[in-house]
Amino acid sequence: MLNEKKHYMSWPVIALLDFVTIISFENIFYPYQNQGLSVVISWIFLLFTYVIPYALIATQLGLTFDNQEGGLASWIRRGTNSDLFGYVTSWMYWTQTIPYLVDVSNSVIVSLSWIILGNNTLGDKMSTTTFGLLTFAIILAFIIFENVFRDSLEVLSIIGGGAMFAISMLFVFMTGWALTHGAHIATQPFNLAAFKPNFSLHYFSTTGLLIFAMSGAELAAPYIAKMKNPKRDFPKAMWALAIMTAFLTIFGTLAISVFFNANDIPHDFKMNGPYYAFRLLGQQVGLGNSLMYVFAVVQLLFMLAQLAILIDASSRVFASDTAAKYMPSWLTKKNKAGRPVHSYTLTAGISLLLLLLSGTLPDINSIYNWLLNLNGIVSPYKTALVFVAFIAIRMQQDKFHSDYVYIKNKNGALVVGFWCFLFTFVCATMGFIPQDAALGTKAFDHQLMMNFATVGFLIVLGFLLPFLRKLEMKKNK
Repeated sequence: MLNEKKHYMSWPVIALLDFVTIISFENIFYPYQNQGLSVVISWIFLLFTYVIPYALIATQLGLTFDNQEGGLASWIRRGTNSDLFGYVTSWMYWTQTIPYLVDVSNSVIVSLSWIILGNNTLGDKMSTTTFGLLTFAIILAFIIFENVFRDSLEVLSIIGGGAMFAISMLFVFMTGWALTHGAHIATQPFNLAAFKPNFSLHYFSTTGLLIFAMSGAELAAPYIAKMKNPKRDFPKAMWALAIMTAFLTIFGTLAISVFFNANDIPHDFKMNGPYYAFRLLGQQVGLGNSLMYVFAVVQLLFMLAQLAILIDASSRVFASDTAAKYMPSWLTKKNKAGRPVHSYTLTAGISLLLLLLSGTLPDINSIYNWLLNLNGIVSPYKTALVFVAFIAIRMQQDKFHSDYVYIKNKNGALVVGFWCFLFTFVCATMGFIPQDAALGTKAFDHQLMMNFATVGFLIVLGFLLPFLRKLEMKKNK
């Protein structure tokens, strides 16, 4: 056993693994639909005031607790010295991934439809019920797949993340080439005034989706223990992550504006926009629909990689470092492969309930958009806890050692931590406002009710588990 070689994960793999969970080519389309060209200014502002600090804060936290498998839950539990807060964090972290898990499964179906049909007619050929059942089947299949193929996570991260970043760069560079060979910018006027943000209620209610699109750096934390030299390599992974995110969001959005008029965007842009983009690019450069098919395949691989990481990392956070007195023992039980199988089962159950709720919407495009917008609520609330953990350890920095310190001045670090927390919390709260329906309409009221009902259900379920654990302990006595 002493001679057995340990398998390490390199920093590029960690960066790609995190990139897979954070942002993809499609993530720049819905902010473009919501905010138009002004989203470029939003991306640049967020890059320097939020994304880079966020990545480096996650670096310090990860290296402070590099021997903990629970990720964010461990940071909160150790930083606040509160088992209860640790449980609340792990519950929030786990439940916020479920709407995203369903959303990613939806995207798998959409990418398959473009590969098979070659167009946007999925909504005409499939009912919302069939769409929901197929989504649930994909989640179940992937839970089984991940338990059978133990190395699937790393392989899919390399293939999916690498291919997505490569094809995103290809889109940007080929768009630049097309502009020098006769292509015209669809968004007019294309001047400085067009980039000026319109600070309206709609603008602020959609900013939560930008945070959702850029958040997830802390997902790499449970894998720090798998790095050979985390002190040297983990900061590299986080910087690489920030650079890839910056390139895709800023230059990707500018490239989109070449093919889509920001003032007249298709209603199904969030669901089908990326496929329209590659089809238009292919036609512009004389390759027909071939680029669209290539992207559809890459998108499929990328979404499968996201499924693998979401199921694995979130369940590890939930089952690895939570105080036993708050969790029913059956839920944290692991199989021979070290995977928390019963938390997978609960994940599938809540996913099914979400799909049944989304089935009350009129069509597939509405389901896709609602689940996406729901992520703009629950994901930023979880992200806010990263900054709570950072504030907690910096206020007690004599107690916590890290090989990497973000902002050595304590007061400066606390100011940045409080800013990131407040910004994230406000944007998450504003996200309850429906973004794809007009105020005063039945659709607006229906989606607002669904937002509150979903978040309320997750909160109630979070209180139910400690109660079940209490009954279990009483029965054992």
